[in-house]
Amino acid sequence: MNRVIEKLEESQLRKDLPALRPGDTVRVHVRLKESEGEKEKERIQPYEGVVIALRGRLASRSVTIRRVSFGIGVERIFPINSPSIQSIEVVRSGKVRRAKLYYLRGRKGKAARIKRVEHVEAAAPVANSAE
Repeated sequence: MNRVIEKLEESQLRKDLPALRPGDTVRVHVRLKESEGEKEKERIQPYEGVVIALRGRLASRSVTIRRVSFGIGVERIFPINSPSIQSIEVVRSGKVRRAKLYYLRGRKGKAARIKRVEHVEAAAPVANSAE
């Protein structure tokens, strides 16, 4: 990619979003506009699901999130840098061995579970008080 275009796209990136990986369960807070007659109201709706795919680079990056709602699988594609996304929070991290998790579409119930990863922060060494 041309360096000029890369610099332009880097200036348009959002800095307030966490790093996402396939298998993570995320909650995306989406801005919705509702119109009642002439009044137009805006509200925030959370959408929680598993990241099954990431695509694109820089400003054109998007994420596909899958959730099961009332027994039916629903997938939505969100442009990461869109102004319609208020925030993204990682609810839990998952351990997967694929970049694209499309195989989850054919699985139900417990078969569709993803192993959970606990990120342990490195603790400061404790001084031995017996010395």
